[in-house]
Parts: sequence; structure tokens; C-alpha cells
Amino acid sequence: MSEAEITPVEAGVDPYARDAAADETSRAEPRRKSVRRFGGASIGAMLLLLLPGGLVAGAVRHYQAGQGVAATAQQRREFVPNVRVAQVRPSDGIMTVSLPATTTAFEAANIFARTSGYIEKRYVDIGDQVRAGTLLAEITAPELDHQISQAQATLAQYQATLRQTEASHELARVTNARDSSLVTKGWLTQQQGDNDRLTLAAQEAALGVARSNITAQEAQIKVLGQEKSYQRVIAPFDGVVTQRYIDNGSLVQSGSTMMYTMMHSDVIRIQLYVPQDEAIGIEPGVKAEVHVPEIPNRVFAGTVTRFARALQPGSRTLLTEIDVPNPDSALSPGIYCIVDLKIPRKTPSFVVPADAVVFDQNGLHVALVRAGIVHLQKVSIARDFGKEVLIERGLGRGDVVILNPIVDLAEGSKVAPQTQPANS
Repeated sequence: MSEAEITPVEAGVDPYARDAAADETSRAEPRRKSVRRFGGASIGAMLLLLLPGGLVAGAVRHYQAGQGVAATAQQRREFVPNVRVAQVRPSDGIMTVSLPATTTAFEAANIFARTSGYIEKRYVDIGDQVRAGTLLAEITAPELDHQISQAQATLAQYQATLRQTEASHELARVTNARDSSLVTKGWLTQQQGDNDRLTLAAQEAALGVARSNITAQEAQIKVLGQEKSYQRVIAPFDGVVTQRYIDNGSLVQSGSTMMYTMMHSDVIRIQLYVPQDEAIGIEPGVKAEVHVPEIPNRVFAGTVTRFARALQPGSRTLLTEIDVPNPDSALSPGIYCIVDLKIPRKTPSFVVPADAVVFDQNGLHVALVRAGIVHLQKVSIARDFGKEVLIERGLGRGDVVILNPIVDLAEGSKVAPQTQPANS
């Protein structure tokens, strides 16, 4: 029996069971198709229902976030921060300005030889204290003595000539007086009268020349005598010899050889240049204190005695001189020193704590508080003292400044001030 001829019964399979399974399969297939169709439609419907709900929920959350931001902004606008403030105080009536300077002698002179010759004797040296009229050196010049003797002899000649001229003049005068009456009477010719008259005029002129020669020669003798006196070199004022350029036997030439340099040190003069912003208060009598680094425990008091009436064009500074008494010679010319000038303040200014000043893109300013409202005020600093600054423009009496103002503090902001002293 072939394989094709085997019946289901023979194969051990129930044909009825097989048909039942086939019928069940055919019935289940439509149900699965309908389930798939129904499931796809449900998901789409659900998505359509959820989308508006999500949009509503998102809108609600966005609105709530916006409300939160608005509430925060409103809270920030209504927030009034506490700030530390200090009241500005007027500056002192005296402004102290410290400036570097150098001491100079009250008087200084280079002493030159006024006559030519050799140094016969030198009496002083560098560092010697001398009084006015002290003999410093003697110069010997024998040829000057000869010139004086010659000038005196010439003067004697001129005087003899004068006496001779006076005699001739007297003779001419008498002759002219006698002959003039004779010419009038006709006893002498007119020619003789003219000769006598002109002879008298010539003698008068000769008499004037003789007298002028004597005057000139006497003046020459005085010049030589003055030059003779210059052989004794004397001190022109009280002071100290700071330089010596000659020694015994040195040859000196009149007007060109420097012999000594002297300085008057009983009073020390200090020249300094005061900047323009402080120079406005400079006047005679302004007090000054001089400090020398090498003499730390002593202050030398002085006063402004004179100053230039115009500022230096290049540096905008005012040349000022201060006289400092120096009776014990503690100060010497040429010393570096620091001068504290006590200058009366001419313009009103105010002192504020340094942490009240702000420098940003808006420039240099302070934050003022007026009736609880912030006002940003630009200022100009005159001096910086470290913890405090001196404001010369921008502030007024009674102003209150904020200390360490916050970065975002704006014009017109409300603040709650907490007062504390300005110098704390």
C-alpha cells in the first residue's frame, strides 16, 4: 500500500478532530483582524484627547512661571535694602601740603679779586665762620703803588700848570682893562684893543682846561686808591666760607679770579614749587614745618616770605620761598627736606570715607541718600588720605553717602539707611 493511500484513520489521526480545529482557526482569524482594527482606532482617539490637555497644562505652567517671574520682579522692585551711610564732614580750615625741597643759603656770594697781583696772605679756609668786615686775604701789587705815585706826580704838574694859567689870565685881564679905556680915548689903536680882548678870552679857556685836567687826575687817583683798597679782601656779610680757590702766592687777575664762596646760614631759605590746586592759598606769613630725614626728632619752623605772582607755564606750579631761622647752624645749604605747608583753605571741601567713592563706566561718583532715595552724584577728588578722601566738588554740607554701595544700585532706588559716623 502506498503512502498516498493511507487514510487518516490509518495514520492514527481523528478526522473529526482535524475538521474541528480547522473550523476554529477559520473563526479566530476574523476576530484577530477586528481586534487590530479596533486597537489602532483607540490609540488615535486617545492621542486626540490628550493633545489639548497637554497644551492646556503647558499653558497653565507657562502662566504660572510668568506669574512667578512677575512676582519676583515686583518683589525686587518693592524690596528696600538696608545700607550703611555716613554724613560728610567739612574739611579743616587749614590744608597741609607736603612737598620736597632743598635748603639754600639766605645770602650767597662769589668773591672775585678786584685788583691784579699775588696773594700775600690768606686768612680763612673752607668752613670758617666769619663776620661782616673780616679780613679774608691780602693781595700785593707793587706796580699799583707806582701807578698811584705817577698819578699823584701828574696831578702836581696839572696844579702847577693851573697856577701858571691863572697868572697869565690875570695879566691878560689887567691889560685888557687898561687898554680898553685908552682905545676909547683914541690913544691906542683898535687893533691893540682887539688883541687884548682876545688874549683875555684865550687865557680864560686855558684856565678851564687846567682846572678840568686837575679834576680828571684827582678822579684817576681815587680809582687807583680804590683799587689799592681792594688789596684787602673782606667779608661782605656774616656767614661761612663754603669754597676756597686761592692759596698764598696765587696769582689773581682783577675781575676774573674767584677767590671764595660765602653763604649766610643764620637764616636758611627754601625754594619750592607749589602745585596749582594748593597755590591759591599761598600768601606771606603762611606757616611751614621743615623735616630733615637725617634729623628725625626735630621740626624746623618757618614762614612763607615771598612767592612769584605767576605760575610756571610748563608745570603749573608757583615758586615759593620760605625763611627758616637757623641760629645754631643745624641746617646747611643744599640739604634735601620735606616741607609741610599749612595753607588756609579758600574753597569749601568735604571729607568722606574712601569706600563711599565708586568708579565705574559712569565715572567717579558717590551714592547720596536724600529722603530714602538714592541719587548718584559725580564728584572730584582733591586728595586721597587712604581711608578718607577729600572731595572738592560735588558735595554739600549735610549730604549723606552710602558706604560700599551694591553694584546694581540705580538712580532713584529706595534704601533704608543705617547711619554711622563718617570716620568709622
